[in-house]
Amino acid sequence: MAFRVLVAEDEDITRKHLLSALREEKYDVEGTGNGLDALGMIENDSFDVLITDIKMPRMDGLELLAKVKNISPETEVIVITGFGSINSAVDAMKNGADDYLPKPFDLDELVLKVNRLREQKALKRENVALKTYLGMEEDISVVAVSTSMKKVLDIIRRIQESDATVLLTGESGVGKNLLAKVIHFSSPRRERPFLSLNCATFTEDLLASELFGHEKGAFTGAMAQKQGLMEIADSGTLYLDEIAELSPNLQAKLLKVIEEKEFYRVGGTRPIHVDVRFLAATNQNLEKAIAGGSFRKDLYYRLNVMEIYIPPLRERKKDIEPLSRFFLAKHSPGYRKRIKGFSREALQILRNYSYPGNVRELENIVERAVILEKSPTITPESLPQSLKLFQIETLEPGRVKPLEEIDREYARDVVEMLGGNKTEAARLLGISRTSLWRMLKEEE
Repeated sequence: MAFRVLVAEDEDITRKHLLSALREEKYDVEGTGNGLDALGMIENDSFDVLITDIKMPRMDGLELLAKVKNISPETEVIVITGFGSINSAVDAMKNGADDYLPKPFDLDELVLKVNRLREQKALKRENVALKTYLGMEEDISVVAVSTSMKKVLDIIRRIQESDATVLLTGESGVGKNLLAKVIHFSSPRRERPFLSLNCATFTEDLLASELFGHEKGAFTGAMAQKQGLMEIADSGTLYLDEIAELSPNLQAKLLKVIEEKEFYRVGGTRPIHVDVRFLAATNQNLEKAIAGGSFRKDLYYRLNVMEIYIPPLRERKKDIEPLSRFFLAKHSPGYRKRIKGFSREALQILRNYSYPGNVRELENIVERAVILEKSPTITPESLPQSLKLFQIETLEPGRVKPLEEIDREYARDVVEMLGGNKTEAARLLGISRTSLWRMLKEEE
């Protein structure tokens, strides 16, 4: 986003020199000859810095300063004082001016002051971004052994110099959030903020406030002006998870930001210009949502410039073992465990499971095993018993089990999975509770 400067100076020659010097520095600059017009411009548009003379017709600089700090507190103000008077500069600083410059002044000095304010605003915005999202490290590990995941990473590599909007699709838990970070930190915006928001965790009103910010008094409880994530993410990336949960009203507002790069705070009247790259994710079928009338077709096409589908873990079995070892190395230090790996039986169980919760579920399973395991190797005993219900029996000569034994083991595992509730287990197995009791009794 261009850094915008407004110059309020009644002397035509001085104003022209100021505008020319600032435009040479690539600033987006506008000028006016009186304080009242300057106030109107700030009420209707967004400026990063106001440079104002003290002595002006229709409204002097001190009155303009007070009004600007009330309606647009994020606008920095540099006051120009004349007649060699320092008193007016002191008054201005007491009333919220960020800097001052006495006449006659050097244009280079003024440019330096504006440069310094620009750097301070950028640093302030980055600090807010860091407080909002602390996952800005570039050391992001992606495990991809399977062909399908290598294709996903290849697509990300091919778009790394692009600024295109990306739509990440796939089941819950496949790793969309992680890949959104990969896309950001491999892009030209890698040094700028990366913010994320789950659209399903807020009501519509709260989500609007989180995204766009609000003005003081915009609604009950809005005691102060608040910047939204759109504003904080300026020049960086905003990742919107579960995008299908946006209400039609917020979908329309998001579309406007993507198309016009501007928005209004809740309760605001001034457009705020931003340069944000959007990444979005969903585990829903947006084309069906469009057909059902719950998602805008025009927004879908804006988001779907580049769609990346992340396959579920059950379709990329080759990733299970390396992912398991990665999560083991990740969680062992936190629990002060020195676990070297997995037993052959434990790995076989992990490979054969279907993972309805995908990579997120695998990580939870491994972390649980780390907590429970007492030996230097993860064993089947540390894995959830329910995983064994999904195992495929390996047939070898001399290892064939009688059907009665297989039925009994399966029935026992179902009872264990249900926390010992034999009535529910019998219902699920389609047998009477007496038959189940007799089956388990024979095992004893």
